[in-house]
Amino acid sequence: MAAAVKVVPHRFRLLMSFWTLLAAFFQTYGTAHGREKEIINIGAMLSSEDLEGAFYDAIEEQNEVMPKMRQLNGTFLVMDANPIQLALSVCQKLVSQQVYAVIASHPPSSDLSPVSISYTCGFYRIPVIGISCRESIFSDKNIHMSFLRTVPPYSHQAHVWADILRFYEWERVVTITSSDQDGRAVLSAFKQQEEDSDGEIKIEESLVYKPGGGDKNNMTELLLKTNEVHSRVFLLYANEEDAIEVYRAAKKLNMTDSGNVWLVTEQAITGRALQEAPTGIVGLRLANGTNELAHIQDSIQIISKALTELYASTKQNISKPPSNCRGTEKFWKSGPQFYKYLLNASLQNGATGRVEFDQNGDRISSQYEIVNIIDKEDIVVGTWPGPKDRPLRLERPIVWPGGDEAIPEGYQIAKRLEVVTIRSHPFVFTDKVDPDGECPEVFQVKCQGSNKTDSEPMYCCSGFCIDLLNKLAEKLNFTYHVHLVADGHYGAQDTVNGTNEKKWNGMVGELLDGKADLIVAPLTINNERAQYIDFSKPFKYQGLTILVRKEDSGSSLTSFLQPFEIALWLLVGLSVHVVALILYLLDRFSPFGRFKLANESGEEEDALNLSSAMWFSWGVLFNSGIGEGTPRSFSARVLGMVWAGFAMIMVASYTANLAAFLVLDRPEASITGINDPRLRNPSDDFMYATVKGSSVEQYFRRQVELSSMYMFMQSKNYDNASAAITALRNGQLDAFIWDSAVLDYEAARDCNLVTVGELFSRSGFGIGAKKGSPLAQKISLNILHFHESGIMERLDSEWITFQHCDVKDNQPATLGLKNMAGVFILVAGGIFAGVFLVYIEIFYKRHQDMKEKQIKLAKAAAEKWRGNVEKRRTLRQQQKKGDGKEKKNGKAESPPQSPQSLNGTDLENQPVPSLLTLHTRIKGMRHKPRDEHVMEENMV
Repeated sequence: MAAAVKVVPHRFRLLMSFWTLLAAFFQTYGTAHGREKEIINIGAMLSSEDLEGAFYDAIEEQNEVMPKMRQLNGTFLVMDANPIQLALSVCQKLVSQQVYAVIASHPPSSDLSPVSISYTCGFYRIPVIGISCRESIFSDKNIHMSFLRTVPPYSHQAHVWADILRFYEWERVVTITSSDQDGRAVLSAFKQQEEDSDGEIKIEESLVYKPGGGDKNNMTELLLKTNEVHSRVFLLYANEEDAIEVYRAAKKLNMTDSGNVWLVTEQAITGRALQEAPTGIVGLRLANGTNELAHIQDSIQIISKALTELYASTKQNISKPPSNCRGTEKFWKSGPQFYKYLLNASLQNGATGRVEFDQNGDRISSQYEIVNIIDKEDIVVGTWPGPKDRPLRLERPIVWPGGDEAIPEGYQIAKRLEVVTIRSHPFVFTDKVDPDGECPEVFQVKCQGSNKTDSEPMYCCSGFCIDLLNKLAEKLNFTYHVHLVADGHYGAQDTVNGTNEKKWNGMVGELLDGKADLIVAPLTINNERAQYIDFSKPFKYQGLTILVRKEDSGSSLTSFLQPFEIALWLLVGLSVHVVALILYLLDRFSPFGRFKLANESGEEEDALNLSSAMWFSWGVLFNSGIGEGTPRSFSARVLGMVWAGFAMIMVASYTANLAAFLVLDRPEASITGINDPRLRNPSDDFMYATVKGSSVEQYFRRQVELSSMYMFMQSKNYDNASAAITALRNGQLDAFIWDSAVLDYEAARDCNLVTVGELFSRSGFGIGAKKGSPLAQKISLNILHFHESGIMERLDSEWITFQHCDVKDNQPATLGLKNMAGVFILVAGGIFAGVFLVYIEIFYKRHQDMKEKQIKLAKAAAEKWRGNVEKRRTLRQQQKKGDGKEKKNGKAESPPQSPQSLNGTDLENQPVPSLLTLHTRIKGMRHKPRDEHVMEENMV
């Protein structure tokens, strides 16, 4: 069976080929024996008699390649501007000739229209080929059922626009089109390109004007709407007259300056519109669009090719077209079939290029010239389509509006933006307006409900985000309108009416629905949201933390010991006794101490014993008055002053730290952090939650290790953070997991609340913008500048950081040896200084004692010398008196012996030592000390 199936088609094809050859033989035989050729009439109603010769020449050229049994014959007519007369001419001079097809022209610069030709021929299903008809009305098959054309409609330029936008990577555009059928067709075609672009192209604003209105004010008001959008790429469809008004209004509004882009259709750069077009306009022009001679040749070739295919494929005879318009004959039965063959016919190398048609009869393979308007001259800069890998081919650079050769960015910051936010302290505060409709001084702007209707109440808004928005508006030169969404509606995907379709709600939903341009709120940057919207750089870095109520820790009997560590207390106690011992030793060994002075003279106070030194050391430490037992020596007093400094520092540190412990005593929290067993092992005894549909909930849903916490919280989460914090204060909730910036603020305001544990899931708050919006990049650059210049830090200190309650662990640190090592080094230095000074004192005392002894010896020697001198003077006086008496009595009496002569020594014959000799002897005795008695004898 399988073999038979394969053989049957082969035999069938051989049989068909045989019958085809046989039919061709009989046809050739009949023609050779005088059978008449079949004449096929082709009609033409063209705009000028000058085209008549080209029409007949094209027919003769095709007859040379036509089969011998068929011959083309032409009937030429000049179009009439009167549509009724034109329809009568079609009936009387073309339909009467039984034409198979009619070629019609429609010069754009004339009032001639092939509408009457198309209506009349379409009624009888006679195909009409337009060679210059560009209006979109001819694509409507309900009206022009037998019409096709070798030129594309004006709406086909939307394809070229889309490729130019992709080439320059311009995503957002503004369309300006007329409200007539052609304008709607162009806009519809471009919207189809937008849908097929997968987000690469987005119509940001679509402006529609009434054609032929001629009202300059209306056109200016229409273009003023572009101030509210970001795109600076304008796509214009307009006829010659309307284009002039658009150009004038655009110049008046400075929309043709640098940074703008204008892409226009070919009608907007023809005739007088070219003289009004500003420099930098980029327009399109259909290649060979006005070359009717070339289009006539292509039309005849298409008709010839379709006829050949029609006769070759049909087994039945082709019926003749109707011969009159009297209504007695029905439409041409073979007409629809012939029309289909015309649609399927194509030319690869026609006179106007490749010729193909779509199902509406419009040409789909046209080539356009990219035209740049420079100083009222149209200069061809490229072609479309180009190579297969590059749809657009540029042969020279384009001069853009303002004379710039650099490619414009194609966007700007809109003059007025819609901003959506949410109540979230400290980022956004709200208050009601005054009866006069004004806001208090602390509130900067007015904001409205999410519906943005007049019935929505007005609020006064302030906070971190409002200040940030004001600074961005000042930098980027835009105004804004703020509206609020319901509390807690940050943005999450939710199902729609119980279906599987998901849609974003909250602030993200309003941005995606086009109700807002920006989200300026504490919106966490995460992957789910980043797939649908663009985020700026974070303006606030934060993480997740846990807020709980404080629990009293109680006080112990040893709380007074908290300021110092145990090791420090031991060192202080040891130092007291070491210093007391050193003081005693210094005063004991110092020659100026009380111990030595008490031994020398009983008038001094009692000596400094070890007990007195200990009393002095403790007394200085406790700052009590010391009335007795104080050190007397200089070395001991130096150490005493150092010890007093040590005592002052230690007592001051202890007092300050004790006060901090007593005043800032921080009650303990019930949990330690995210890894606390009470969180990881949920139970109804400890309730904790977060906010529904928030990024925090999404974080717990993504983390596998936190799945038990997510399942526990899922039914307990609150609608917004304010409600959860209120429940925490009331005891309905034991812990609340949320953004650290918000919880730190709440803990600072309420000292009964405290944040616990380290931050986890670190992230940041960013400003949200529409996907592909240029605002995201502009805002990111300014936010980075704000971080560098300290503006963000000032906003933090103004709105988030408070001194009322410390939001972190502010328990004072217990002081240890590493904190007070310096003062112990000071004491050690004092001890070494005291020991050094006591040696100096001993040396000084010995030197002083030696000097005093020398002075005493010198005084004793001088006294004895004076005594000897007096004795000698006395002896001389007595001797003189004795001599006088002997002389008077005539005999001499022997003088009495002096003390010196008692030992047999004659004192009179010995010289008396001088003071210089005595000084020399005393000086020598310093180095050879002897017994004082011997020294006195030697000196005598």
